[in-house]
Amino acid sequence: MATVNPNRDPRARRRCDAALKPLRAAGYGLVVWLTAAGGAGAELVLGGSFKDDFTTFDPDRWYVSDGWSNGDHQNCQWSASAVVHLPGRVALDFIADPTPTHAYRCGEIQSQQRFGYGTYEARIKTDDGSGLNSAFFTYIGPVHGERHDEIDFEILTANVDEVTVNTYVDGKPHHGSVHPLPHPSNSDFIVYSFIWEPGRLRWFVDGKLIRSVEDPILPERPQKIYLSIWGTETLNDWMGPFEPPERPRRMEIDWVAYTAAGEGCQFEGSVLCTLSDD
Repeated sequence: MATVNPNRDPRARRRCDAALKPLRAAGYGLVVWLTAAGGAGAELVLGGSFKDDFTTFDPDRWYVSDGWSNGDHQNCQWSASAVVHLPGRVALDFIADPTPTHAYRCGEIQSQQRFGYGTYEARIKTDDGSGLNSAFFTYIGPVHGERHDEIDFEILTANVDEVTVNTYVDGKPHHGSVHPLPHPSNSDFIVYSFIWEPGRLRWFVDGKLIRSVEDPILPERPQKIYLSIWGTETLNDWMGPFEPPERPRRMEIDWVAYTAAGEGCQFEGSVLCTLSDD
């Protein structure tokens, strides 16, 4: 599709809208126009609402991180061998299986598409283990040619009774807080949800509100969805001292869902099905 700047040429906007109509009909979401400093615009088609129960593993939806780590703080290498598709779920593993650069391998999946404002949800069961982090979050950053915006759920499995939430806006951390879980995260599945709106962000655990922020300093850029398990031997004050696991550690994902802003309850179990209109 040709690159145009629809903000300067309404006729071009109409032509592109017509060209993108089949994408919307196929279930894709909003179209965001990215404008470079020089004035040239390019379209970014955002992902539409979905619920993935992992009956199959869809490579058109999910990319498996493989062959690198996120920095020296991480003591494992993302590896496709640490991502396992099970009947009706996906497992992300932390395993003692050395690579040329790391003593451990760990699993991460990320969405192929970016998503905008709306409701993000995942039903997850973690393992335990000091020095490990099981995370469900959204992220966009310099690797994508964007500023660093992020919204997090992080279960630091040194303490499976708590979850940490926070944001990053243009690379700076905000809104960090720690909250009790209804039961240990390694004893059964828990639904983690957040509703992201302009100027407002709410986190939920099993449908109950745990944190609400109204702030002009919130993520704004469309982001990708990530789920991961990883370890560290340096961030001890935050994640606890690393204890080499005597067995593989596993994070299980039952389902992941996104509901676009303005859409209501899409499936049983969504926080939107029980949320009052506020």
